[in-house]
Amino acid sequence: MQLLEESNREYEVREYLKNPLSEKQVLDLSYKLGLSPGLFVRKNEADFKFNKLKNLISDDLKMAKAISKYPKIMERPIAVLGSKAVIGRPPEKILDLLINKD
Repeated sequence: MQLLEESNREYEVREYLKNPLSEKQVLDLSYKLGLSPGLFVRKNEADFKFNKLKNLISDDLKMAKAISKYPKIMERPIAVLGSKAVIGRPPEKILDLLINKD
């Protein structure tokens, strides 16, 4: 968030652990990231392991549903600008997004 503040851009923080994304929103985010949903999940997260979600990793629709149901499994932070998004680790990836905006 510090990088966004320093860029003098308005931004909104979405607390998706409190307000999970819908399956459609996860798929939209997937498109913006250029990654299938199975590629932006935290495989070591307890919810991922406990619910045996490894078997769903290659099914985009089922993984989007799982991310919606168990939001802790989604990588974070994720920054979205227009039609593009990046996982903010390392934080410098957010700078790339700001520089290479649509």
